[in-house]
Amino acid sequence: MESKPVEISSSKMFEGYNKRYKHFSPTLGCSMTFSIFFPPSQSSSHKFPVLYWLSGLTCTDENFIIKSGAQRAASHEGIALIAPDTSPRGLNVDGEADSWDFGVGAGFYLNATQEKWKNWRMYDYVVKELPQILSENFPALDTSRASISGHSMGGHGALTIYLKNLDKYKSVSAFAPIANPTNCPWGQKAFTNYLGENKAEWEEYDATHLVAKVHDLSATILIDQGEDDKFLHDQLLPSNFAEACKKVNAPLLLRLQPGYDHSYFFIATFIDDHISHHAQAVNL
Repeated sequence: MESKPVEISSSKMFEGYNKRYKHFSPTLGCSMTFSIFFPPSQSSSHKFPVLYWLSGLTCTDENFIIKSGAQRAASHEGIALIAPDTSPRGLNVDGEADSWDFGVGAGFYLNATQEKWKNWRMYDYVVKELPQILSENFPALDTSRASISGHSMGGHGALTIYLKNLDKYKSVSAFAPIANPTNCPWGQKAFTNYLGENKAEWEEYDATHLVAKVHDLSATILIDQGEDDKFLHDQLLPSNFAEACKKVNAPLLLRLQPGYDHSYFFIATFIDDHISHHAQAVNL
């Protein structure tokens, strides 16, 4: 099967291009799609820094590209946007599509340890396989200058991946992240099924636990959270993460935005600030 990415669509936007690719992933054991926004380039030798965007429950690689409007700021700042899918697809594991918050579209950016879900290795796909594919196939991308962001489940993914790989990413931000998954229903359901009952393994994918172990954070963590988000108090728990950051003096800018919900209307409103946050970091 073809592991080299094949272009399946291309659309011009803000003088750059949204391009979508398909490839076979050895990490996940199935075909995967990802999207890239390439900013306009003045020279064939120019290399763009990259911002990985991790999407939330039920999403594909297309939601962010279609709904966020991030391309305007990315085009202006000269930063490429990389949007992977949210889980393996087409494996036909029994029960994989029974609920919207687990299985297909709900990979939680971890490496599953339970046999039934052994292909759910989105952590390795995002951290290892995808950057290698990009560096080997897209000379216009400079994957050594990378930052990471995401929404909801993807905000959880961005925070945990960043905190476990400070050498790989220059900065992190999140919209309405699942900030303390070991203490919320979404996280407990996913972790029980993917990781089993060992709570110590759960903490390896919980930003609130991980930040307590990190003592050399220099880049500010940016989080935007809508105050009218219906998931704020039972699923997202950003105040727990803020408290953990405070204890270790981790630099956090948590912005509570009055009247905003959990949707892409909220993301589109504040995405320019996040693009600017990352552009500054990758260009230092």
